Amino acid sequence: MNRIPMDGTADATGQPGRVSRGVQSVDVAARMLQALAQARCPLGPGDLAALAGLPPAQAHPYLVSLTRLGLLKRDPMSGNYAPGPMALRLALLHLENDPAYRAAVPRVVALARETGFCVAICTSAPQGPLVVHFERAAFPLHVNLHVGSVMSLTTTSTGRAFCAFTPQSQWPQAWHEQLPAVAADRARFDALLNETREHGMSRSVNMPSPSVSSLCAPVFDASGRLRLALTAIGPTAALDVAWDGAAASALRATANAIAYQVDTVGDDEVPA
Repeated sequence: MNRIPMDGTADATGQPGRVSRGVQSVDVAARMLQALAQARCPLGPGDLAALAGLPPAQAHPYLVSLTRLGLLKRDPMSGNYAPGPMALRLALLHLENDPAYRAAVPRVVALARETGFCVAICTSAPQGPLVVHFERAAFPLHVNLHVGSVMSLTTTSTGRAFCAFTPQSQWPQAWHEQLPAVAADRARFDALLNETREHGMSRSVNMPSPSVSSLCAPVFDASGRLRLALTAIGPTAALDVAWDGAAASALRATANAIAYQVDTVGDDEVPA
């Protein structure tokens, strides 16, 4: 089998115009990881091998090694493979070096202290918006939210913000599977997305948890791409969810400040 071509035109030392000779087995293993990433959902060994362009018998030892290294994990019930703990740690490292995330964290800490509400930083994931930072604040909040929580697309302000501001052509398949199947329910959901676009943010009242409400504001880059979303969460009795209320204004200002910092300073110059 021919060695898989390397992306880019620089060798391992960074010298342009050269392509270093790689390790074929590592290249093949990377093809399997890339196939899983492109599928955006757990895959069985046969499907994973097919997407990577390998015969199942050849793919098997790679699956064993990648699982041992923690880059993959296998569900004992379904037999499907998903990203493993090592892959998740690498993803978190990538996130921590993302300029938008680095710009967001200190501002979200300040926002939570200023408003007294919990604030989550969320990013897009195959199964839905993923909480990557959760800042607790003064108001007690009895919800099971933490880093790693996946937010519902239909019942949370975060989910609706991601649906509203992400082109539908870019939605992972799992997102489509969560949408209401009944026509009337889908029409109500689409109306909420239009409301979100109209106001530039989304809100949920007493959903998905009773007595808990939220507001979610998107963070865009200069090209208009959704980079992150900020969600303020608090007791319904305390959180003013009016579109022009104090909480909404503070959330918008924070999202705009993050976007401005990244776009003005530059992706590679936002301090860690």
